[in-house]
Amino acid sequence: MTSKGKTRRAVSVGLCAAAVAAVLAAPAQAAQAGHPMTGQDTALAWSLKDTGTDARFRGLAPVSRKVAWVAGSKGTVLRTADGGRTWLDVSPPGAAELEFRDIEAFDSRRAVVLAIGEGEASRVLRTDDGGATWTESFRNADPRAFYDCITFFDSRHGLAMSDPVDGKYRILSTGDGGRSWKVLADDGMPAALPGEAGFAASGQCLVASGPKDVWLATGGGSTARVLHSADRGLHWTVAESSIPAGDPARGVFALAFRDRTHGIAVGGDYRPDQASPQAAAVSGDGGRSWRQSKTPPPAYRSGVAWLPHSRSVALAVGPTGTDVTVDGGRTWRTVDTGSFDTVDCTADFGCWASGEKGRVARLEF
Repeated sequence: MTSKGKTRRAVSVGLCAAAVAAVLAAPAQAAQAGHPMTGQDTALAWSLKDTGTDARFRGLAPVSRKVAWVAGSKGTVLRTADGGRTWLDVSPPGAAELEFRDIEAFDSRRAVVLAIGEGEASRVLRTDDGGATWTESFRNADPRAFYDCITFFDSRHGLAMSDPVDGKYRILSTGDGGRSWKVLADDGMPAALPGEAGFAASGQCLVASGPKDVWLATGGGSTARVLHSADRGLHWTVAESSIPAGDPARGVFALAFRDRTHGIAVGGDYRPDQASPQAAAVSGDGGRSWRQSKTPPPAYRSGVAWLPHSRSVALAVGPTGTDVTVDGGRTWRTVDTGSFDTVDCTADFGCWASGEKGRVARLEF
């Protein structure tokens, strides 16, 4: 990297730190009153982008501040290359009956999208030309399987997960960027709890960090758990979280790890008439143990992401708002009341969120 490039990066990191400091110092009463996050109140603001559709986008794959992909209901996939000013409809032909819940993009041309559902409704498609054409690389033939999330370690190696089949979560693996998939042996997978499953709510029930570490979030059983693999899904360990479960609507909905050690879990009860008093937890040992957040978000949250180049700042989103933490997930503060399902950030501070009624936004500093 040139000295000029290093200087630009240092300046951008400094600006991010200044923005976060302003968030911390902003008047707390603004958030308590349910005031939207705006430039007048804090240094962070969601800038809504007109997508021209009413699809619900639970799948989100930002590449940079300029390039992002979203995937959602009615088989809809959109791509922007100008920071959200314009969106190109790159939906796969004949996919209107599919429900896309997760998408992973490597750049402006290469992406892999996951459709969810029982049996053949669960599929994986890949594009290498910006969505001009798509190739179906996997179609689930087992009526007992229901795929929820997909993640990649790099541009070649990735995994997808299904709800338990024969009492264990099923894991798909690819080593060629999603062009082909194989079901991994389940010898190293712990048994699932009765009623336990993953939540296809934000594309964050299966997340990777680094070349081999991956975590899987669960709910619906007697305990909300987080499973961890350090060898790309061959062997797993399991830990209980502090997020309440015991009901099909409760559990861990999303995970984010800024490295192989520090993680955040969010969730709760997705039913709008039910409280979620313990909707977040943190881990400092790679997911082996979880501690309840001292001041969690006030309601169910389905998506979470670390701000880039930060060891302590993260965002959580859900149908009732956006929360920010500046202490690694121990305490959260609501800074916006708009509805989003998922959130993700890129190294150049391209933080994006998406959700119902075609809502997509980019974070502005």
